[in-house]
Amino acid sequence: MVLAGIGHLTFQRKTFQAQVPDWVPIDKDATVVLSGVVEIALGLAMIGSKKHRPKVGLALALFYIAIFPGNIAQYLNHKNGFGLNTDEARLARLFFQPVLIAWALWSTGAIPYLNHRKRLS
Repeated sequence: MVLAGIGHLTFQRKTFQAQVPDWVPIDKDATVVLSGVVEIALGLAMIGSKKHRPKVGLALALFYIAIFPGNIAQYLNHKNGFGLNTDEARLARLFFQPVLIAWALWSTGAIPYLNHRKRLS
């Protein structure tokens, strides 16, 4: 996440702009910069906070959900980026996003954390 965030702010900035849907109400560059800052923060939180890792995992899963429309827009608008230069490659990527969401929840212990909270309520 930290590396992806750094990419948003530097060497992959233009490529990430291709994923920002036209309907997003803020400037594409500002969207890329803001999402990069969020990615860096989430990455650092994953590294530095063992105690809060399940909550960070939930935040990361929500982040992956929030950026999913960008992946859909990249497919629908036939925009190249990250080596995704065919509709088939862009479509395949759409199926990988749920895997990232599940990974964020599983690898951080967020699922047991949610189950525990559910039992308490």
